[in-house]
Amino acid sequence: MILAAAYDTLAQIGNPSPEAPPISDKFLQLVRYLTWFVLLSGICGIIYAGGRFAWEKWTGGGLESPKMVAGAMIGGVVATSAGTIMNAVIG
Repeated sequence: MILAAAYDTLAQIGNPSPEAPPISDKFLQLVRYLTWFVLLSGICGIIYAGGRFAWEKWTGGGLESPKMVAGAMIGGVVATSAGTIMNAVIG
């Protein structure tokens, strides 16, 4: 009986639609700026690692830069797919 009364009470509560907070526009703009900065720094990292790779190849030194290139590329893939990953996690 108590369960039926609770069900009747909960059935009257509507399904609220999500609403963005008032400051969400500024927050989304900040996220877009940070995304742009992450992509720019990834491109700069790949360019730097490519130049270092050429220098190491030319001087005959140890090859450390291929790891840098691979790390920058993996970081770029994760950064650009972060939205898709979050949508998959949150559902």
